[in-house]
Amino acid sequence: MSSSDFRQIGIRAESGKAERLFRAAVSAFCSLTRPSRREIGQLEDLTLPLFDDVSVESRRYVAAALSECEYAPAALVRRLCEEPVDIAAPLLIRSRALSDIDLIALIGRHGLPHARAIARRPDLNSTIADLIKALERPTLVRVRPPEAAAKVVPEHRQVDIKADLPAPATEQSPGLASENARRRLRSMMRTGDQEPGTSINSFAGSGAYVKLRETALTGNAAFFQTALADALDIDFSTARSLTANQNYAALLAALRALDLSEDRAFLITVAVYPAQFPHPEAIRIFLDRYRLLHRDAALDKVRNWKVEAVSRAIREAVPLLAPANADTPKASNSDDAGVAGSRPANLKAS
Repeated sequence: MSSSDFRQIGIRAESGKAERLFRAAVSAFCSLTRPSRREIGQLEDLTLPLFDDVSVESRRYVAAALSECEYAPAALVRRLCEEPVDIAAPLLIRSRALSDIDLIALIGRHGLPHARAIARRPDLNSTIADLIKALERPTLVRVRPPEAAAKVVPEHRQVDIKADLPAPATEQSPGLASENARRRLRSMMRTGDQEPGTSINSFAGSGAYVKLRETALTGNAAFFQTALADALDIDFSTARSLTANQNYAALLAALRALDLSEDRAFLITVAVYPAQFPHPEAIRIFLDRYRLLHRDAALDKVRNWKVEAVSRAIREAVPLLAPANADTPKASNSDDAGVAGSRPANLKAS
C-alpha cells in the first residue's frame, strides 16, 4: 500500500480526515512482516505532518500499535515519546526503536514520569537503571555526617556481589540503605570506560561524575558550578562562565577534559542545557562534536582558563596599588610647578 492509497482515505470525508488517515496508515504498516526502508520513510512522511492535528486517543492508539512493531519508524516513535507518559508508556517500555542515548535524553527532558516507565523495560541498560534508582530515591546518595560513618559496613566488603543487588523490601536503617545505594552507584561507575588516573586531579573520575550529575539534576546552577570548579580545579567565577553561554561549547570541553564517556557527558549537558536538545538531530550533533573533540585539546582549554583566571586576578590587584604610587609624583610635580611659578613673580617684584 502506497502513501497515495492512504490519502484516498482522507478524501472520502472531511470530518475526521486526519484521524482516519493517521490510524489507517499505522495499522497498515504494522501488518507488514518486514517493511522496507522506503515504506518506513513513507509512513514518517505521511504521519508526522498530521501529528499535531490528531487527538490524544489517536496518539495513544498509535503508540500502543508501534510498541509491538519490530521495525517501527524511529522518528515517529521519538515524537510519540515526547508526549505525556500516559501516551508514551507502551513505547518507553517495549519499543526497540529507542537507543540508550534516546532513553537518557527522555529522562533528562521529562524526569521521573518517563523514567519510571523506562525502568520497566526488560532489557534496560544497567547504567540507566541505576540512574533511575538514584532519581527515585535521591536521599540515598547524599553524604552522611561523620558520626554516621562508623555505622557503615566496612569498605572492603563492597566487592560483595550481593551489595549490588536491589535491597529487599524489609525495613532497614537509613545508614545501611544509604550505603547500599552508594555501592550500586560505585558498581555502575566501574562499568564505564574511564580508567583510573586519567582525570585532571584526584577529585575527577567516577566520583566527579556522580557529583556533577547529582548537582546538575537539582536544577540549581550554583551547586553544579561549584562541583564543576572542584572537578576541574578552577575558580568559581570561571566555572560559572562555562555555563553562562547560550550554547554548551565550553561545557563540552570541560566534560571532555574530565574524560567522561559520551552518555555521561550528554546526561550532564542535557540537564544543564535542556532547551538545546529539542529533537534527536540535536543529540546526534552533540555526539559528533564530543567525539571529534580531542582530549588533549580540551585539557589545553582548561589550562588556558586557569591562566586567564590568574591574569584576571593580577589585573584586578594592580589598580589597588596604583593610586598610592601615583600620589607621590603628582604631589612632587605640583610642588615643583608651584615653585617654578613663584620665581618669575619674585623676580618681577625685585
